Amino acid sequence: MSVMYQPKKEDKFTFGLWTVGNRGRDPFGDEVRAGATPIEAVRRLAELGAYGVNLHDNDLVPINATAGERDRIVAEFKTVLDDTGMKVPMATTNLFYHPVFRDGAFTSNDPAIRAYAVQKAMRGIDLGVELGAELYVFWGGREGAEVDAAKDPVSAVKRMREALNFLCEYVMDQGYKMRFCLEAKPNEPRGDIYLPTTGAMLGFIATLAHPEMVGLNPEVAHEQMAGLCFHHAVAQAIDAGKLWHIDLNAQKPGRFDQDLRFASEGYKGAFFLVKLLEDNGYDGPRHFDAHPYRTESDQGIWDFAAGCMRSYLILKEKVRQFNADPEIQEAYREANPTDPDLEALIESYDRPKAETLKAMDWDPEELAQRRLAYERLDQLTFELVTGAR
Repeated sequence: MSVMYQPKKEDKFTFGLWTVGNRGRDPFGDEVRAGATPIEAVRRLAELGAYGVNLHDNDLVPINATAGERDRIVAEFKTVLDDTGMKVPMATTNLFYHPVFRDGAFTSNDPAIRAYAVQKAMRGIDLGVELGAELYVFWGGREGAEVDAAKDPVSAVKRMREALNFLCEYVMDQGYKMRFCLEAKPNEPRGDIYLPTTGAMLGFIATLAHPEMVGLNPEVAHEQMAGLCFHHAVAQAIDAGKLWHIDLNAQKPGRFDQDLRFASEGYKGAFFLVKLLEDNGYDGPRHFDAHPYRTESDQGIWDFAAGCMRSYLILKEKVRQFNADPEIQEAYREANPTDPDLEALIESYDRPKAETLKAMDWDPEELAQRRLAYERLDQLTFELVTGAR
C-alpha cells in the first residue's frame, strides 16, 4: 500500500472502544468473534496510526464494578494510554443498554430512573475527565417512544433540557474543562427518538441555560436514515460554530443503522463530506463510529480499522486534486458567478441599499437563460473521484 495513505497522529483519527470491540451480535444472531479488549484496542490502534480512542463508561468499567475494581481497571487503562501516546478526546455514558433504560433515561416517566441517569452521567463525566477527555457526547438512544399515549413529548424535551442544564452546572462547579456534544438519530432502537436530526438539536441547544457549552456530534448514518444529506447537516453545524465532534461511517439508503466502514457506500457523498471538513479547517477528532462486518473474524477488525483511516486519506487527496484541477476550477467558477457590487448590496440591510435594489430593472427571462454548467462539473467530479482523471 502507498505510504501516502498511512495515517499519522496529526490526522486525529479515533475509534470507539465499542467499534473494534464489536462482537458481531445482531437482533437475529449471537456473537461471532471475541472483539478487542480495551487494552488490546489501544495497542493495536496505536500500531495502525490512530490518534486515540473514545469510550462509553461501561466499555471500560462494568456497570456493576466495585470502587476498587473501577480504580484498578482505570489505572491499567491509563498506563497503556501513556505507553502508546494514545488520547481519549471524547467520552460518553451508556444510557441505553441496561434494562433500566428500556423507556428512556433523561426522558423516562419515572423520576427515580431520571435521577439515576443523571448520577450515572456525572460519574461518567468524572471518568472522562480522569482520562483526559474534553468532549462528552450525549446520544439519546432510548429517549423516545413507541406508545405516544404514554409519553408527553413536551415534557420529554423539558426533562432532557433539565438534565443537560444540571450537568452543565456540574461541570462548571467541578472546574472541569469539558464541553458537551449532542448526537441526533431519528429512530432505532426506539420507534421514534426525540430531537431526531442535527437541525432539531441546533434548535434545542438554543433553549439551554448554557448553550455555549453544548455543540454537535453528527453521524453519517443517523442523518441518512432520515433520508437527509449528511454533509448539508454538517455544513449547518459548521455555520453555527457547533461542529465539535463527528461520527464517520457509511450507510445504505433506507436501511437500519448499519455503521458500515467509512466510505464503503456512497463514495461521492463521502468525498464531499471530507471536502467540507478539510476546506473549512475542521480541527476536531475524525471519529469512526462503525464496526466490522459480522462476517469478519478477529483479523477483520483491524482490516476494518485500517480501511476507515485509509479511505479518509484517499478522499482527502482527492479533495486536494479537486481544488488544484484547472478544468474543475474553471467549471466551478462558471457555476458560481460573482458580482462584488451586487453582493455588497444584499449582504446587509440599510435603507439606501433597499431603495437602490427596489429601483433596479431585472429581466427574469434573461436571468433564466444564464448557463449553470452543473452537468459538466458533476461529471468532472465523478471522473476525479473514480480515478479516471
